[in-house]
Amino acid sequence: MNSTDPAWLLAARQLLGTREAAGAANNGTILGWAKLLGIKVLGILYNADSVPWCGLFVAHCLNVAGVNLSAMKVGVRAKAWATWGSAIAADRLAPGAILVFDRAGGGHVAFYVGEDPTHYHVLGGNQGDRVSVMRLEKSRCVARRWPAQVPVIGGPVKLTATGVPVSRNEV
Repeated sequence: MNSTDPAWLLAARQLLGTREAAGAANNGTILGWAKLLGIKVLGILYNADSVPWCGLFVAHCLNVAGVNLSAMKVGVRAKAWATWGSAIAADRLAPGAILVFDRAGGGHVAFYVGEDPTHYHVLGGNQGDRVSVMRLEKSRCVARRWPAQVPVIGGPVKLTATGVPVSRNEV
């Protein structure tokens, strides 16, 4: 954690380890995020943590930080984040940037916390059914975004690959 981390990344870090419930049960915390955000932001009535929730997690953390989400219409969909906010160049990334990835059957969205030569290290929801930090191949990244009208603080964070698992499918 860095003192220049944006408030939404600090909120995300506080949720590390939050897990979806096993089987037909639902985690009340995750459903609470959906209830608070509602259909206007999420674009659907979200009622089960078995529905991919990486976009819900990103929306929740940004909302907690007071970021305006009124332009987001389908926040539960990972790839909807690819056009939200402002584009940020790969060489200008800073902790808290929103990264959108391709994956078989859809997409994934999470917060940038650093990178090694081949992978981005991201803090996200629904990574192994929990909030965690994982490595995703840079070649899978389809968009790098930052909240509009919010100044970027910091820059790229160079990390080693040691000890951080590589994700191959985020669901």
